[in-house]
Amino acid sequence: MKGTTMRPAFRVPAVTALAAAAALSLAGCGAMVSAAPSSSSPAASATLSPSASAGGGAGAGGAATPGISPSPAPAAVDVKTYMFPNGHVSFKYPADWKVELFTGSGSPSDSATATVVDASGTKQATVYSGRIADGVSHPVTRTVFESAPVPGLAAQPAPAAQYAFYVDRMDSNATYRMHLAAGAPKSGQGTALDGIIRAGDGVIVADVQFIEKPFANDAAAKSWLAGTEGQALKALLLSISYS
Repeated sequence: MKGTTMRPAFRVPAVTALAAAAALSLAGCGAMVSAAPSSSSPAASATLSPSASAGGGAGAGGAATPGISPSPAPAAVDVKTYMFPNGHVSFKYPADWKVELFTGSGSPSDSATATVVDASGTKQATVYSGRIADGVSHPVTRTVFESAPVPGLAAQPAPAAQYAFYVDRMDSNATYRMHLAAGAPKSGQGTALDGIIRAGDGVIVADVQFIEKPFANDAAAKSWLAGTEGQALKALLLSISYS
């Protein structure tokens, strides 16, 4: 069910460079490293309930986002922690998945994309940490399924980082997204979200990788979210931290 999300976009003049292009250029001209988790010893692995990490769709104070029902609690899963070379950005992922790191040839610690691959070899998510970013914007009608603040990014500049799962519709096209959003997304008329999170002196961009049409309808999307894969990816996004 995973692949590259296709969505139309145009540049927002206020930002500097295209994050997607940055990730591709990193993969194309830099080095790819099959990354061992930073906590690689058996004692470092943890047991994590994704909904517990996520707060079950609840905010930092324990209150759910208004109008959005939290997904049910799944069984606990074993996780490992991955730390970027910069020593600041980290996230947790299922222990039987792996992380591959794509870096720029000049300063790998300043600009890198971690690609998370599941046990079957399917790319599930990407997390970018670096110093360049771009945004996209076009008019959409949004339906938000779930969102919640990311605890490990709470101290970073506003707008606050949010885990978000929603669908944007433009004309007859539906684009499903699960990613980090800058501020809580709202249902209704709006514009596409750029997903650029300011952290320290750089940015973080994190997206689940969907194929072009991953779900037949919104009910299928909600069903996937309640399952093992959806909850694991939700927990991954909510575990992203900057220190």
